[in-house]
Amino acid sequence: MPDQSIPQARTATEVSEAAESAGGRGISRRALLGTAGATGLVLGAAGGAVGYTAAPAPATPLTSVGSDRAMFHGKHQPGITEGLQARSHLVAFDLTAGAGRKEAAALLRRWSTTAERLMTGEAAPHDDTDVARDAGPSSLTITFGFGYSFFGKTGLEKQRPSALDPLPDFSSDHLDKARSDGDLWVQIGANDALVAFHALRAIQKDAGGAARIRWQMNGFNRTPGATAHPMTARNLMGQLDGTRNPKPADTDFDRRIFVPSSGEPAWMANGSYAVVRRIRMLLDDWEKLSVPAQEAVIGRRKSNGAPLSGGDETTLMDLEKTDAKGEYVVPLNAHARITRPDKNGGAAMLRRPFSYHDGFDADGTPDAGLLFVCWQADPLRGFVPVQRKLDRGDALSQYIRHEASGLFAVPGGAAKGEYVGQRLLEG
Repeated sequence: MPDQSIPQARTATEVSEAAESAGGRGISRRALLGTAGATGLVLGAAGGAVGYTAAPAPATPLTSVGSDRAMFHGKHQPGITEGLQARSHLVAFDLTAGAGRKEAAALLRRWSTTAERLMTGEAAPHDDTDVARDAGPSSLTITFGFGYSFFGKTGLEKQRPSALDPLPDFSSDHLDKARSDGDLWVQIGANDALVAFHALRAIQKDAGGAARIRWQMNGFNRTPGATAHPMTARNLMGQLDGTRNPKPADTDFDRRIFVPSSGEPAWMANGSYAVVRRIRMLLDDWEKLSVPAQEAVIGRRKSNGAPLSGGDETTLMDLEKTDAKGEYVVPLNAHARITRPDKNGGAAMLRRPFSYHDGFDADGTPDAGLLFVCWQADPLRGFVPVQRKLDRGDALSQYIRHEASGLFAVPGGAAKGEYVGQRLLEG
């Protein structure tokens, strides 16, 4: 009997038809890998007969990491409620001289087309670099937002949300203006480094002559599957980061994180506001502390994120619990105590940060820390009150330094056939 594991040969016509049915240039990287393998053909034999050769074995299926896919179209933009990805690029653009509303609309249309294709694992619509040719979507998300300055340059000042007013100054700020703000902001996240870079390069090329890069930052997190079970991410201080994050299952999640469908301005319906902060961690100083001292600064156990008052990571912190000396078990200036929503008038934000490492200073000090990204329906009721309170006495403040900042209005998701921001730019 013939070996049933040997795949059947395919004719040139069959392969051509397969490629044509897949949409010509639109054929996916995954389809390319599994169709004719690009090597299943030989040149026609003498006399015009079609040549045959055994097709290669079917491509190995993508792993779960590669096959995971986020949706571009929807009520909200991607990259907000999805799980943290392993790699990220945050990039801000400024419109070039002479570029206005018309050019911005064309740019967002190009960006949206590119984002939709890349998030499905397809090639960029033009001039694809093939960097991610062999990979699947890898949970790629691409998110777009508008900065305060965008509205003046496009003649849309009347459509600028009041929630986008510049953030107040904080005493912990040591901001580099060149790495802050921007007309347009793009957040790219993926579970594969090449997929993330491929998206970054495509977005940059799409900008063309309409916009230039103002700043760009690279981030990372633990790769999904690297731990025995899903868990809250750790930051570069070794602490679990995001324990008390609002969850989509919470009954008030949408109210806290997204602008309501009836909100103002109308083009921001179902959108959100992203605060972006580059927070340098003074790791040399931090790592000199004993573990108990580090835990006192944060208010939680380093090993499992449990509050110092007892329990596990999800146990509600008992702020009134005292020790044998009558002192609070969770210090008054502990970071976790100060940031509790019930101690900030209910202020809540969805933290979705990435760690970064940009090398070392001349003295060997690591330039590393957190690309802090948080989402809320209104930053004046989310980020600002919490940061003001931290500014007044957070024990963590002497171990971190805020070096860059931005605030961006991120409109709701694009419907099929729309591009992100269309209701603003064509309204």
